[in-house]
Amino acid sequence: MLITSFPNPNYLLSKAIDLKDFTYASLLFTRIEYPTDYAYNVMIRGLATTWNNYSLAVEFYHRMIRIGLMPNKFTFPFLFIACSNLYALAFGMSLHSGTIKFGVDTDDYVYHSLLTMYSRCGEIRLARKVFDEICDRDLVSWNSMISGYAKVGYAEEGLKLFRRMREEGFEPNEMTVVSVLKACGDLGDLSFGRLVEELVVEKKMEMSSFMGTALVNMYAKCGDLLSARKVFDGLKIKDVVTWNAIITGYAQNGMSNEGIMLFHEMRKTGADPNNITLSGVLSACASIGALDLGKWVETYASEKNLRHDIFVASALIDMYAKCGSLDNALRIFEDMPHKNTVSWNSLISAFALNGRSKEAISLFNRMSEENGTVRPDEITFVGVLSACVHAGLVDEGRRLFNLMTSSSYGFIPKIEHFSCMVDLLARAGHLEEAWNFVEKMPEKPDEIVLGALLGACNKQKNIDIGDRVIKLLLQIEPSNSGNYVISSKIYANSRMWDDSAKMWTLMRDKGVTKTPGCSWIEIGSKLHEFHAGASLDYRSMEIHQVFDMLVEEMKREGYVPNINCL
Repeated sequence: MLITSFPNPNYLLSKAIDLKDFTYASLLFTRIEYPTDYAYNVMIRGLATTWNNYSLAVEFYHRMIRIGLMPNKFTFPFLFIACSNLYALAFGMSLHSGTIKFGVDTDDYVYHSLLTMYSRCGEIRLARKVFDEICDRDLVSWNSMISGYAKVGYAEEGLKLFRRMREEGFEPNEMTVVSVLKACGDLGDLSFGRLVEELVVEKKMEMSSFMGTALVNMYAKCGDLLSARKVFDGLKIKDVVTWNAIITGYAQNGMSNEGIMLFHEMRKTGADPNNITLSGVLSACASIGALDLGKWVETYASEKNLRHDIFVASALIDMYAKCGSLDNALRIFEDMPHKNTVSWNSLISAFALNGRSKEAISLFNRMSEENGTVRPDEITFVGVLSACVHAGLVDEGRRLFNLMTSSSYGFIPKIEHFSCMVDLLARAGHLEEAWNFVEKMPEKPDEIVLGALLGACNKQKNIDIGDRVIKLLLQIEPSNSGNYVISSKIYANSRMWDDSAKMWTLMRDKGVTKTPGCSWIEIGSKLHEFHAGASLDYRSMEIHQVFDMLVEEMKREGYVPNINCL
């Protein structure tokens, strides 16, 4: 054996780590008769950074302590990396105490890794305390703290720290830019995001796929798809993360057709879609009812062993539900080997969306009885309350709302929950109770809540509450043409012709135009979009024949159009 004749086995161990051969490095370590702290540090470093075996890195630390070796400034940074990835906050805090005990708490490298550990474990206040105690901060310190803020949702604090960093004379690098762009996207701060891009150009920083993806994400989250696409098209190298960013951006901004087209382009380039790609494409399919493409994605996911992935399976459930194929949604759910809260929420919402309220409530009860493996969250209650709305289950809705706010769950109702309750009460004719509910809300009602109530007032011709809702709604959402149209109808139904005419005049004076209806038809796995009043250029005769057939079928079923809704 080479180690028996090599004068410095510890040095040889270090070279084995560099070769990334875990088996050989482990064998070398076991053959060292008296391993030193150096040997243990090398193994801990390799396990934490090369092989990502974080649990074993911690085990080597315990072995080191048991044989009486003292950890030093080369031990702790890699242990903090292990804690960061294991989310082992309690152990990380004990190591923090160890840095003080062993006198390495002033080492900058130890401080940086400690700061990162607290950030990744969600203890951002402790991370900031460590940051403030660093006497000689370098760019790594600033990046660690800014990145920590961005990752845990403290976007505003991250941008404040970035400004302070610039004021103190530090120039950002790629890591800084990526973290700041994430913060801008989370805040929807498009103007600051543009300034960051200008800074990148000014400093002649290389536009890597990592930075380019961050820019695409930022612009997409801020709703500027033109800029996102410009950055995307300008990237020389596009990895799967970059493709995911632009496809998801289109899907989340209501431009599903563009997202689907890009997915087809991505496949032509030879890029291999992953679970995030498929989730984004399925979201786009769900938005426009592209069932055939959604089925193809399921087949593709099965071929790539991704169908049971939590993200893909949940997206499949959502897609099938929104395309009206609830049996397929249920099949995907029951086939999932592991279900999380998102999976349950997807199917509960699917049942609610398709009017199968009893199944939604039954599934909620089944979820609640899962012995702690999963637990309903705020989104679950939105789904099950929506089911109550569709079925008109007023008493059940009240019970569930009270359950949500009880000590059993202790959730603070959000605007979506209030919207469901107002909609539920309004549809059942309890308009006064619905209005009282709005008035008791802890925050100002938004257009979702008021829109639901206004629709009910229009249906029941209640001018008293309708008038109150109209005034609030036009203050909150003055550019929505639907508000003016429904308001005019409410006044017209009560023969208040002057007030009805005023709504149209007000709409014209404010420059608000009525948005035309838009639909999609899928033919041969291709989607064709058309607007109300527009001509159908593609296979128009065949499409009109289908429409005529549907009209005749509806007449035979006894359907009579409700012209009051026009």
